Amino acid sequence: MSSEWDLKICCMGAGYVGGPTMAVIAAKCPKIRVCVVDLSQKQIDAWNSPNLPIYEPGLPAVVEECRGRNLFFSTDIDAEIKEADIIFISVNTPTKTMGIGAGRAANVKNCELCARKIAEVSESGKIVVEKSTVPVRTAQAVRRVLDCNDKGLKFQVLSNPEFLAEGTAITDLFNPDRVLIGGVQSPEGLAAAETLASVYANWVPREQILTTNLWSSELSKLVANAFLAQRVSSINSISALCEATGADVSEITRAVGMDDRIGKRFLNSSIGFGGSCFQKDILNLVYLCETYGLKECAEYWNQVILMNNYQKKRFSEKMVHTMFNTVTGKKIAILGFAFKKDTGDVRETPSLFVVRDLVLEQAKIHVYDPQVRREDMWLEMDYTCNMSEKTHPGLESAVTTAPDVYSACEGAHAFAVLTEWDEFKEMDYERIFKSMAKPAFCFDGRNILDHDKLRKIGFEVHAIGKPDPNKFSDL
Repeated sequence: MSSEWDLKICCMGAGYVGGPTMAVIAAKCPKIRVCVVDLSQKQIDAWNSPNLPIYEPGLPAVVEECRGRNLFFSTDIDAEIKEADIIFISVNTPTKTMGIGAGRAANVKNCELCARKIAEVSESGKIVVEKSTVPVRTAQAVRRVLDCNDKGLKFQVLSNPEFLAEGTAITDLFNPDRVLIGGVQSPEGLAAAETLASVYANWVPREQILTTNLWSSELSKLVANAFLAQRVSSINSISALCEATGADVSEITRAVGMDDRIGKRFLNSSIGFGGSCFQKDILNLVYLCETYGLKECAEYWNQVILMNNYQKKRFSEKMVHTMFNTVTGKKIAILGFAFKKDTGDVRETPSLFVVRDLVLEQAKIHVYDPQVRREDMWLEMDYTCNMSEKTHPGLESAVTTAPDVYSACEGAHAFAVLTEWDEFKEMDYERIFKSMAKPAFCFDGRNILDHDKLRKIGFEVHAIGKPDPNKFSDL
């Protein structure tokens, strides 16, 4: 360690986790030098510019405060590894698309490549921290790679999973529910865990810094996301029953959520969960259960995914059925493409699957989202749905990106709210109604609109888990 800095941290991976996490560490620890490295020059250039590569409320101010002081972004990976005392591995671990475990297992290739690079260029022992979400016992593979270095260097491997929610990541980092650190239960492993704990202790109370063994830490992240996703799928299954019986899912949620044993959070019904974590982590959990011969456990958790897929499909099918069983040639406005508000992330977004279904029905789609770029829409459409102009000629002309809500809705037969952006609650819906084809359909996939008000204006409103007044006369 140099006299100028108490510690030097290098983070491998400048994405949704690495960038914000390191920015907050730098902000809270001015005597620690933090450098985020990545192979992508474009990504690093963006982090060094006013236009950051990800949208996250509060992030620009934190980066601006620390960048150039004790927060740096670089593509000089070798040099930063050599200098670092602690190295975070924060790289993508996508679901495998081919080979053993395809469609379920996590691809940890990037983690292994990071470990090999660390072993190759290090000139002193390091603390290596898994920040990426990984299968249980990945740390064992990382440790074996590191131990094969030919310089006699000693490395300690820790697990420090992130529990961030996009859209509130900075708040989560400044005020975490807990920080989890897993390590080998040896004197050296415990000392390494204490070194990392001392970093977080600059702003996190010690009682909220939990230490476990490596395997408990790795599994805890998968389990946390599985439990959250399970709640979403549970209430979404009830939303379908509500629509069939005339019950109101919001009233069910309120009644159930007042039970302290259940609680109110993650009980809002919607078109389904999305993002980079929930589905990937549950599929990983399913594969782990299968690998260890726990067939019934695997089937249990896989049902969470099946219910989520059902909810998305049910929504798009209801749109087609309601609009006289055809949307061919009809303009439909899609309000929101990100998987949740306050982010531009489109990975596994439910909107993607609704748009896909409607395009296959030959609808004319007009999408408005305040933070999503058209380029990102197409990349995700191609990666997740294998849909592109090449595979589906005419796709790009079938999907228009609109500059605002009003132009998206003008002349449309229907609009569907698929992301819960706050601005959608405040639109002039009388103006929108006048501009639309009649009957004007509203499909609220997030239950954020005033349905009674919209019906008085003249809209035919359909929402998740809400009784249809046209179907039930005894409401």
